[in-house]
Amino acid sequence: MKKFYLCPEKLRFMNITISFRKNIFFYQCIAITALFFVLNISQLVAQERPIYLNLDDVIALAQERSPDAMINVHRFRRSYWEFRSFKAGYLPNVTLDATLPNFARTIEAIVQEDGTEKYRERNISRYSAGLSVNQKVGWTGGTVYLRTGLQRSDNLTSGSSSTQYLSTPVSIGFTQPIFGYNAYKWDKKTEPMVYEEAERSFLESTEQVAITAINHFFNLLIAQIERGIALKNQSNYDTLFNIAKGRYVLGKIAENELLQLELNLLQATSTVETADLNYQNNLFTFKSYIRLITNSDIILIPPTEISYFQIDVSEAVSEALSNSSSILSYERQLIEAQSQVSQAKFNGRFDATLNASFGLTQTAADLADVYKKPLDEEVVSLGISIPLIDWGQARGQIRMAESNFDLVQATIEQNRIDFEQNIFLKVMQFNMQKNQLMIAAKADTVAQKRYDVTQKRYMIGKVNDVLELNNAQIDNDNAKIRYFNALKTYWTNYYEVRKLTLFDFRTNQKLKFVPEDKIVR
Repeated sequence: MKKFYLCPEKLRFMNITISFRKNIFFYQCIAITALFFVLNISQLVAQERPIYLNLDDVIALAQERSPDAMINVHRFRRSYWEFRSFKAGYLPNVTLDATLPNFARTIEAIVQEDGTEKYRERNISRYSAGLSVNQKVGWTGGTVYLRTGLQRSDNLTSGSSSTQYLSTPVSIGFTQPIFGYNAYKWDKKTEPMVYEEAERSFLESTEQVAITAINHFFNLLIAQIERGIALKNQSNYDTLFNIAKGRYVLGKIAENELLQLELNLLQATSTVETADLNYQNNLFTFKSYIRLITNSDIILIPPTEISYFQIDVSEAVSEALSNSSSILSYERQLIEAQSQVSQAKFNGRFDATLNASFGLTQTAADLADVYKKPLDEEVVSLGISIPLIDWGQARGQIRMAESNFDLVQATIEQNRIDFEQNIFLKVMQFNMQKNQLMIAAKADTVAQKRYDVTQKRYMIGKVNDVLELNNAQIDNDNAKIRYFNALKTYWTNYYEVRKLTLFDFRTNQKLKFVPEDKIVR
């Protein structure tokens, strides 16, 4: 058997290499372990950091980024730009018209010197440019204009080529319907009302977003509380069932009582699963509405500070009549109905349109001469339209418009009555919430105390009827849920009154419209 010997230099090199590789492997293990530890710690920290939200936070988030809030903003933007377009229509309108070029090659009848006509080929090229400023006159329904223009005509026919210029340095005129329907007059009344109605509707929609957010908040809060109650009841019934098994062995309770407690435990376990599913469903709806993207736990903080105050019904009605978009809409509908009656009376009757203009003009074969010594140009025309026989069509249109006005007026009167009645009911519902909340809070305290006493007495054997314990537990759970439902009703009624009146009676201030630059981009 052969033996191999390594020299000291090679042996030392192998030891160093092995030691170096061991150190690298050791450091790699440490780095991987540290990275794994850091990632897990950061993940645990992120998971352990829940998000706490109170009612004001949820309302603010909903009014900022909920789908309803976005729809509300875009709806107002449309109304804003419609009103801007309406106002721009009454500003001077500057228009440039040009034709570059208009070429025509035709055969036309040309009048000869002796008065006869002869067909000849014509090649003509025309160029024109004009600048005009038009201004509507709302109170008359007419239009005033100022124009300037230049035309050039090139006759390219062989044997008779020529160039002519026609200038209109300035021309001032107007067009005025004399007996026609003036749409501008009525639009000037209704369009500002439409825009103000859009502002009020924006505020009302913002309050409606708050109402929806309140519903989602309390739905999730109640689901959160119900899940906590279910888990607590499951734990309590598990403890009671274990105690009952020992008492049953000792012969202190009957078998039916033990079976009842076991049934309660099974029902409590089932209730935990149902409550958890309901909680997850409400959590998804809640996060979707306020667009909250997170995997952290959401902990809702119930509102504790509640301002109890009474709202005077007459004051609420007065504020609603001054601030509500519905009242402004009623007024606008009446004006629009009156406008339709006026339009029906003017249409189909004697009508006349007056056109008049005064300007300067000149023609020349050279561009340099076309603006020299301009000549006067006056145009006046009066067009009339007289319906002779319409078989009662105009009278029928008037009767329909008047009937529609009466219908709109009657509908608005009924709507105003219903509107005031709705305000009365909402205010009365809000005013009674103080007693409702106090009763619900007191009932919750009493039911909780009763359940605690009954449970302790049962555990020490002084209460042998398990049904009494069940009733105490059911009453306790229902009282707690009723209290939070009363809170939900209070805040919902509060914001409904704000929406109807656009007035905050808690701070005694009118709701103000947000500046346009924060909404319109």
